[in-house]
Amino acid sequence: MDYNALLDLATDLGYELAMSGAETFRVEESITRVLASYGVEAEAFAIPNYLVVSIITDSGKPITRMRRIGYHGNDLDAVEKFNGLSRAFCNRKPDPKIGLQWLAMVKSQRLFYSRTMLYVGNFLGALGFALFFGGNWLDGLCAGVCGLLVGFITQFLEDMKSNPFFRTIAASFAMSLAAYTLCAMGIAKNADAVNIGTLMLLVPGLLFTNAMRDIIYGDTNSGVNRVVQVLLTAMALALGTGAAWNVAAALWGAPVSAASISHSLLSECFYCFLGCAGFAILFNIHGPGALLCTLGGIVSWIVYTLILRTTGNDIAAYFWAAFVSSFYSEIMARVRKYPAISYLISSLLPLIPGAAISYAAQEAFRGNSAGFVSHSTRALAIAGVMSVGILLVVSLTKAWTGRKHHIPHK
Repeated sequence: MDYNALLDLATDLGYELAMSGAETFRVEESITRVLASYGVEAEAFAIPNYLVVSIITDSGKPITRMRRIGYHGNDLDAVEKFNGLSRAFCNRKPDPKIGLQWLAMVKSQRLFYSRTMLYVGNFLGALGFALFFGGNWLDGLCAGVCGLLVGFITQFLEDMKSNPFFRTIAASFAMSLAAYTLCAMGIAKNADAVNIGTLMLLVPGLLFTNAMRDIIYGDTNSGVNRVVQVLLTAMALALGTGAAWNVAAALWGAPVSAASISHSLLSECFYCFLGCAGFAILFNIHGPGALLCTLGGIVSWIVYTLILRTTGNDIAAYFWAAFVSSFYSEIMARVRKYPAISYLISSLLPLIPGAAISYAAQEAFRGNSAGFVSHSTRALAIAGVMSVGILLVVSLTKAWTGRKHHIPHK
């Protein structure tokens, strides 16, 4: 057997999964399962920016490959395709050199939305969530315009090879200043809804979800690494939006936002559908899966609303909504043979505490330490209880899967 080619195949597969935004456990398990299907003992270690794979040859000689994982985005279509390819490798066990050709073919056949469609995704995502968070239609349209601004700035700075931290600061500053300007001109009424709806485009939803799943699966190093990235992104958002608030206050006085509108549950579900549809484009989800992922967001919000109205306890509502979201994603993953992360991230979008993050940033720059601590604590509490809900489903799923594997055949 050509161990070097086989090791290259498994390492390159893991690298492509990691660069597409796959969870750490998926990267490691895909590598070890592929190598085990060829009868090779292997060890794989992955963190968000580094991958090491080692195998033992028949002669007892170890061979190791290392790959540096650079900055990567949210390409869930690629995660699905490379995950499916790993299944094909395990089932069909092609010659490693043929397998490398398959890998190159799948990589070249990936689907991508055009740049115009990505701008549509930015517009829909900001529009939908601005309405969802209590804005009127004019506020939603203003948020859509701010979302386009975020798309233009992010794409321009990405083409210029600037670092993600600076991109986040620049985009959040520009969109917040635009939102306050539109409010000062009397076009938008609820600056907070415009800000929060547009801010959802910059909140690291996939990173946040992967961090929770890494910690849940015991990949503490990767989980902590991703949590630090989430905190750095939150800091960048705070710097950008806070600086915009100070500029607006210096130019025409402290921005004043109208009260949020209380929408019906049916309206909230429609607005949630618009927002999640925009994110399906930004996460590069194609085909029927895009609709199923979007429906997951509606399901999670209905559960959250019903539990909140029944119990009056929003923490319990977040827990059960996250539980149902995770359960929905596990079912869809097994029915369609696709990774659960695609469904989970979309289902959790309405629950991500974007409002708490936005208000915490505002209070920090206004010098209100008590308000900053209050909103930050709330965001952490929401994240914690959602993690528990996801953990419970993951634990039950693993227990059931293990039970099925240990049932003797009659």
